[in-house]
Amino acid sequence: MRRMYWLTAFCCLFFSAFCFASTTTTLDGRTIDKVLVIKSMNKLELLSKGETIKSYRVSLGKFPKGPKFREGDQRTPEGFYWIDWRKTSDKFNLSMHISYPNSQDLARAKAAGVPPGSMIMIHGTPIDEEYPEWYFSSLNWTNGCIALTNADMREIWTLVKDGTLIEIRP
Repeated sequence: MRRMYWLTAFCCLFFSAFCFASTTTTLDGRTIDKVLVIKSMNKLELLSKGETIKSYRVSLGKFPKGPKFREGDQRTPEGFYWIDWRKTSDKFNLSMHISYPNSQDLARAKAAGVPPGSMIMIHGTPIDEEYPEWYFSSLNWTNGCIALTNADMREIWTLVKDGTLIEIRP
């Protein structure tokens, strides 16, 4: 009987969390169900049912061509991942974690005998007295992350929920 109580409580919590996530909407009432990054265009798009709702300019890793191969290569990964958690950052304003590495990334790195890397994020830009924010948005400067202006990052933070699919294309 006690197990049934806990199972019922767990199912209710899971269902309520799922319903909350599915009712989150954009400014025009549509749910963001996918984030698409097109590296060759330095663009991040928010999609709802396959339709682009909004686009943003992004900065990528210092070496943007090709997929991330190993830790420290300063490349942005390519493939399918999830936004799996988020945090505030003293250095980069807000940040959302991408579930890199996936199983293909792990297999590729293992075959090569190298660490795949980790901590790939979508984040804002540094608050730096020497360089204005626009400076960062005009070049690829990250260690493999996807960076936006802080205003754009604040907007994405409110529109994209944890558990959202992210596809990163060449």
